[in-house]
Amino acid sequence: MAIKSVSIRIEEEMLEKLSYVADYEGRSVNSHILVLIRQSIHSFEEKNGPIDGGIRPDQNVKPARRHSTK
Repeated sequence: MAIKSVSIRIEEEMLEKLSYVADYEGRSVNSHILVLIRQSIHSFEEKNGPIDGGIRPDQNVKPARRHSTK
């Protein structure tokens, strides 16, 4: 499975609030966005049926942490 990168434009105040919520939940902004995406996909599939594809929205697709070689 390939991990892709996405860039978004977001208002500064919205990013600050998202960062606050993510920190409150003990997540990075990136991890929190992935949680929100999974919830959105799950909600869509509950209402409209499964979307073709091998990855279920409840699976963790976060890449493994890279260890420093210093």
